Amino acid sequence: MSDDIRKVGKHTMRIVTSEDTDKTAEDIEMDKRVTAAVNSAINKAKVCNKPIAKYDQRKKKAYVMNSNGERKYVS
Repeated sequence: MSDDIRKVGKHTMRIVTSEDTDKTAEDIEMDKRVTAAVNSAINKAKVCNKPIAKYDQRKKKAYVMNSNGERKYVS
């Protein structure tokens, strides 16, 4: 397991990665549940016309997507 600490603006993030790619059945089930919960929260935000935080892999920047489709990049 390795830790990578990144600073984004005034915020610091700790990213934990694992060299072990073997997942137990419980890990796989938990991944499915977490993914479903996140998708549910995103869909609820869309229905309520709330902004959604996303990450642009190409630009390597976080942004907020408004209900009208407008992107506002976080500096």
